[in-house]
Amino acid sequence: MKRTLVSLAVLGICAGPAHGTDAATAAKVRALLQQMTLEEKVGQLNQVVASGLTGPENAQAKNVDKRADIKAGKIGSLLTVKSVAETRELQDLAMQSRLKIPLIFALDVIHGHKNVFPVPLGEAASWDMEAIERSARIAATEAAASGVHWTFAPMVDVARDPRWGRVMEGAGEDAFLGSAIAKARVKGFQGKGIGQLDSVMATAKHFAAYGAAVAGRDYQAVDISPQQLHEVYLPPFRAAVEAGVATFMNSFNTLNGIPATGSAMLQKDILRQKWGFDGIVVSDWQSVAEMVRHGYAADLKDAGARAINAGNTIDMEGYAYSNHLAELVKEGKVGQATLDDAVGHVLAKKFELGLFDDPYRYSDAAREKAVHANPEHRAATRDVARKSMVLLKNEGAVLPLKKDTRRIALIGPLAEARRDLEGAWIVHSDPKSVPSLADGLRKGLAAGSRLTVTAGCDIACKDSKGFAAAVKAAREADVVVMALGESFDHTGEARSYTSITLLGKQDQLFHQVRAAAKAAGKPVVLVVLAGRPLAFADVAEKADAILYAWLPGSEGGNAMADVLFGDYNPSGKLPITIPRSLGQVPIYYSYLNTGRPVPEVEALYGSAYMDSPNTPLYAFGHGLSYTTFKYDNLRLSTSSLAGNGKLTVSFDLQNSGKRAGEEVVQLYLRDPVASIARPVKELKGFRKLRLEPGQRQSVSFEIDRELLSFHNADLKWGAEPGRFDLMIGSASDDIRLKGQFELTD
Repeated sequence: MKRTLVSLAVLGICAGPAHGTDAATAAKVRALLQQMTLEEKVGQLNQVVASGLTGPENAQAKNVDKRADIKAGKIGSLLTVKSVAETRELQDLAMQSRLKIPLIFALDVIHGHKNVFPVPLGEAASWDMEAIERSARIAATEAAASGVHWTFAPMVDVARDPRWGRVMEGAGEDAFLGSAIAKARVKGFQGKGIGQLDSVMATAKHFAAYGAAVAGRDYQAVDISPQQLHEVYLPPFRAAVEAGVATFMNSFNTLNGIPATGSAMLQKDILRQKWGFDGIVVSDWQSVAEMVRHGYAADLKDAGARAINAGNTIDMEGYAYSNHLAELVKEGKVGQATLDDAVGHVLAKKFELGLFDDPYRYSDAAREKAVHANPEHRAATRDVARKSMVLLKNEGAVLPLKKDTRRIALIGPLAEARRDLEGAWIVHSDPKSVPSLADGLRKGLAAGSRLTVTAGCDIACKDSKGFAAAVKAAREADVVVMALGESFDHTGEARSYTSITLLGKQDQLFHQVRAAAKAAGKPVVLVVLAGRPLAFADVAEKADAILYAWLPGSEGGNAMADVLFGDYNPSGKLPITIPRSLGQVPIYYSYLNTGRPVPEVEALYGSAYMDSPNTPLYAFGHGLSYTTFKYDNLRLSTSSLAGNGKLTVSFDLQNSGKRAGEEVVQLYLRDPVASIARPVKELKGFRKLRLEPGQRQSVSFEIDRELLSFHNADLKWGAEPGRFDLMIGSASDDIRLKGQFELTD
């Protein structure tokens, strides 16, 4: 602490509250910049991994003495630092530097820290903003207790191609839903504000359009129209800015030929100038250096110049800045003002975090132990996991299972999985403590009931040696539950696949087990565990009931059992379309109509497949419940919307079943005639409501000109007068109520 006070005294700044006004922070930054050498300024923009490598081997990192560089003020932030002990040790080194500028510690806290929540795509299926914010809040509290200041989340990339492994990190295919989730997660991570001991800086990534990688191949180029960029891929990022996100991360991809890391259009014109973002922009891992391989920069030095001049603040593990930036400034290829602006953004966050007052303020071992042991956090993972699960099918009301069922056979390679339930990107979790689906079902069964567990094959399912035992178990059971899907490392970064079906021979296992069960007159319930939408139409057709459980986290087994036994009534809805086959990809609900739409035009000469329906296996927004809901009595406050006025659309929702349950009501709009073709429908509102049996509730949405606006061919934002179609329903393909209204000048 004394060292920090000396540092502030050198600057002529008195130690004060962690949260100064903007003007006060700016004054502190200016004073510190005046004291810094060129090399010290460059150091603040240099981010390196604390130990080991998590990406491609970096030749630039060889022979680098990181500890010496920290002492010399040549490193401003470190990533992959995971504990109080590590952060204290490394911060000690920074306190030996001339100006004692503290380090920022960053980590990929993607869907939990000590306690693991469902993968983000699964969380998105909850359509529950309070639950999603709570998940991020708990993750931030646990990470901050470990001395972490900064998480590289949320990923807000819209993704419509499930071949792309990183689809599991985002919120799915829709910009409107994705924007709401982006705000919820930013608020969760940052809590009451940067500098609070239970908050971390959030990062909106990857800027921009990373989810539109050609052919769904990670790190691949992106080539889309400017209109599509602004309409589909940018809105969640803007929502993050509106929520006060502290940092942005640019993306690996080129966007229409320009690497995002070197795009002034993205980082300066849109992010800084148009949206007014005033935080840090960090490169992705080595993405500055990778501009050389893109063919956009001549060498590492040129890449460094292009990146910082385009608005990139920090170079993550690229060594372009540390090796060449000082020289570039001396040569006049990077302006002093450009350098100072970038360094100022980093210093401002360090002041806001309160690190100049106490560089060790987050590194409290007692707090780390207490926070990580909080039982409420573990309970929250179970609650969010239940909310995330989607009941896709339930023929004959097979679900919920009766707890006194005499014999249940649980079959499949994921029946006793633990680590696989957590998904990619775990930090401090203990996979051994994760209850499997088998554990959850055993706990839920009544005395006298029996659970038989048979894997049938391992997760890769390359041979059928265990199929006979699985078939035997199915014949002897009263109900069969099958747990099929993906392993934890089958989705995530660098996990793109040309096939997105069930792994190996899992489909064959299903069909053999199902045949045996059906011969005995017994139902088959399928539980799918995956981080992406799988194409499993043939299996889905034969299953009696299907629960899409995603990769549900630390309490995954118990949460699945809660839903299967009916202790929790499923309420999840798909945030992304599930295709019938890979040949339909990319497939999404908000497509543009064709001049030959089927079924309005004969299929032979219409926009149709000859071997498959156009429709998906399960549409965006789809999800069933153990109860039913009735929509009726649509009411519009006016049939004509003018100027800055508002239109209120109302309807009645009734729980028409016998169980309490939650329904996600969805509002879709269409602009059928415009200066540029508009989607056949767009999500423009949703609400998640809980109703008791027989309960009836009036539900309302407000529609104004802003909600009807879009970017036209000239990228001008506005609404055009004319008729609008209004649709309200339980899913994008399950519209219950329809109406129309006019927008006038």
